Amino acid sequence: MVHYEVTIFTGNRAFATTINNVYIKLVGTDGESCCTWAEGPLSFIKGAASSFTVSCPVSIGKLILIELDKKCLPLLPEDAWFPAKVDVKSPEGDTYTFPIYRWITDSEVHYFREGKALRVFEDNSQLGRYSRQQELTQREEDYCWDVCMEGMPHCIKAKDPCSLPPEVRFSFTKNMQFAFTAITGVIELKLDGLADCKKKWTDMYHLNKVFWHRTQISEYVHEHWKDDAFFGYQFLNGVNPMLIRRCTALPSNFPLDDDMVFTPGVSNLKDEMELKQTPGDDNPIFFPTDSEYDWLMAKIFVRSADFNIHELSVHLLRAHLLAEVFAVSLLRNVPMVHPLYKLLIPHTRYTLQINILARLLLISENGVFTHYAASGGEGMFTVLRRSMSSITYSSLCLPDDIAERGLQDVPNFYYRDDGLQHWDIIHKFVQGVLSYYYKNDSDVQQDSELQKWISDIFEHSFLSKESTGIPQQFATVTELVKFVTMVIFTCSARHAAVNSGQYDYGGWMPNTPITLQLPPPTSKGKTHEAMILETLPDVNATVHGMGTVWLLSKQSTDFVPLGDYPEEHFTEKIPRKLIKEFQGRLKVLKTHIEVRNESLEVPYTYLNPTEVENSVAL
Repeated sequence: MVHYEVTIFTGNRAFATTINNVYIKLVGTDGESCCTWAEGPLSFIKGAASSFTVSCPVSIGKLILIELDKKCLPLLPEDAWFPAKVDVKSPEGDTYTFPIYRWITDSEVHYFREGKALRVFEDNSQLGRYSRQQELTQREEDYCWDVCMEGMPHCIKAKDPCSLPPEVRFSFTKNMQFAFTAITGVIELKLDGLADCKKKWTDMYHLNKVFWHRTQISEYVHEHWKDDAFFGYQFLNGVNPMLIRRCTALPSNFPLDDDMVFTPGVSNLKDEMELKQTPGDDNPIFFPTDSEYDWLMAKIFVRSADFNIHELSVHLLRAHLLAEVFAVSLLRNVPMVHPLYKLLIPHTRYTLQINILARLLLISENGVFTHYAASGGEGMFTVLRRSMSSITYSSLCLPDDIAERGLQDVPNFYYRDDGLQHWDIIHKFVQGVLSYYYKNDSDVQQDSELQKWISDIFEHSFLSKESTGIPQQFATVTELVKFVTMVIFTCSARHAAVNSGQYDYGGWMPNTPITLQLPPPTSKGKTHEAMILETLPDVNATVHGMGTVWLLSKQSTDFVPLGDYPEEHFTEKIPRKLIKEFQGRLKVLKTHIEVRNESLEVPYTYLNPTEVENSVAL
């Protein structure tokens, strides 16, 4: 007889424990073990490691996979179990690790591959190839495409978070803290009688009283929102640093046609562009030399417009919706044993559920944004479709985007400085990992799973539009490395830059009004403080907007910063070494940012690696 020493690790998540019996079978190149009882109730509790022996008459060769299942005891209910991994020490002295990190909720047999990453064309075991295909077949059933809005990136087909497979849902901790933050905010508003109050603000004193959550930056905004220098600063280092660009000449045309903007026969783009282009008595151009309130009103309109464009185009579309397509395509087309899955799965954490919640609670027919934002309702879809028409591959790749916007030499542009550092650090990491598995361009070209992943992204995210410049397939390692760098950057640093400061800059409503109640002034010298108060959002719109940006800015305690990988999907020495180097570079960047921020009146913290989440999780 030969003996295999087996250790099953149960994950450290809430409710990861199972009281069911667990069974395991080892499958190798030369045979398989018997299905072995891995000990009974209370052996597999949260965070525990349970060790036992599997015996076979002879060696079963190199291990390929394990079969794992659980059976409930008589009179006891089926429960959910979250195994983290299984380690097996063979009689030959080799140690095999089988990463799992998923919920097992039924009594079916589940197959898990040994941790060494394998591309499809090098997976030589017949049983290995079979399990690989079975996994993808099941994933295609679990993660189906849907069309939420015509002309927009496609999404996961799920009516609510409970429709999602358990492994991609929020953790219990995340669920509870997210709900608690939302509920306490609503309670505060209801108790103060503000949530349903449709009155206008009568003075800044009462508006100031509802500014109940305060941060270091939001306090600064509260004190300086009228200052011209701070008004300009926000376009570089506020919550939306994506629109500013160097202007050398007026654009000769727009990437739009009349059908994108107008109902046929009602108007056309040429006529509209000719309207209100000449200063006149009813269309003044406002200057800092105008009266205090004229100039302040002009800035308020700009800030409100920026808020709406930021939330829809920059935050929702270019971070959340793109990240969702990256995730769904990965889950449908790439098995757990593939190196791309191991590299990208941490950067998909919670994305599907947070996007479902956004569709249900923010942009649905009864959503907060629909009801209270200036661009809610039909205007929301117009803004999104216009933005969708201007997305290009280069605009998603930060070095290219900064160059195209002519912002290489703009001083004090901390988003650019920190963002480019993130891009370079991520690129080095991705290049190291992918070059380890793809030695030449031929390896990339013959990886059918990899090619299906990018093909799905081209179709479902960019709607098969060649004009975007998005790759339809990968021909070289260099192309692959750049695209995967963009994916990780989009899901981590880019999202952090446009998400984390929402309350800092939007908590004090006059700095970023969610909507405005009066049209822009048509003459100068008539604006006064009372008119500004009449123009600002009503009480209920104000507090709902403030409550929403507070919820979307508040990290949960199970936040995972960029570069931290609690789930160890890679088992080989070289990728694990590259992860350590990645983390080391991020620590250096953290120190650099913190030292710089000490001398800044307004510190830029959103791209401090400790504040950047691995994924679009909020």
